[in-house]
Amino acid sequence: LAGRFTAPTPKQLVHRTHGLQHRSRSTALCRLSDMREIVSIQAGQCGNQIGAKFWEVVSDEHGVDPTGTYHGDSDLQLERINVYYNEATGGRYVPRAVLMDLEPGTMDSVRSGPFGQIFRPDNFVFGQSGAGNNWAKGHYTEGAELIDAVLDVVRKEAEGCDCLQGFTLSHSLGGGTGSGMGTLLISKIREEYPDRVMCTFSVFPSPKVSDTVVEPYNCV
Repeated sequence: LAGRFTAPTPKQLVHRTHGLQHRSRSTALCRLSDMREIVSIQAGQCGNQIGAKFWEVVSDEHGVDPTGTYHGDSDLQLERINVYYNEATGGRYVPRAVLMDLEPGTMDSVRSGPFGQIFRPDNFVFGQSGAGNNWAKGHYTEGAELIDAVLDVVRKEAEGCDCLQGFTLSHSLGGGTGSGMGTLLISKIREEYPDRVMCTFSVFPSPKVSDTVVEPYNCV
């Protein structure tokens, strides 16, 4: 184990220190009753497909159209809208969402969907090679190379909150990105924000039908 230890780079030290500063500041300023904002994270093909449908439903409930413009007819629709949305210039509402995958195809599908233009373009983080339905590639190799870029976007969204309540992660446990990189991201967020809620919406592979033979191994 000692031979595998790698000293943190200056960039990693800055990120950790920055996270500690943000954590202490947010803890000092926020009481439990004040916490409200949630950062939503979508990982992998399954997680992004779930997330795309989630934002369609939530936007409809809040009276927000695909351009982010409010067209509701009730004050109740605006009462808690800041839990999931940031208010941008021009009165537009932008989802507080981070979308990540190790291949670009899923991101293209989300962008071309009904609410694809409502997301912040900088919050799409993706690689080019994919995880090949391999947990280890998502956790140790391909995912490890992309994780810092994802964390940068997560920090940016967290720092824009008045009183961050926590994070939600939509992902599957049978693929490579959702399982491997998803668990890597959870551990990184837990390091920086140990006092914030972490809620996952995890899709388990079916014991009877599977797309690939390695789904049970990725899940374990």
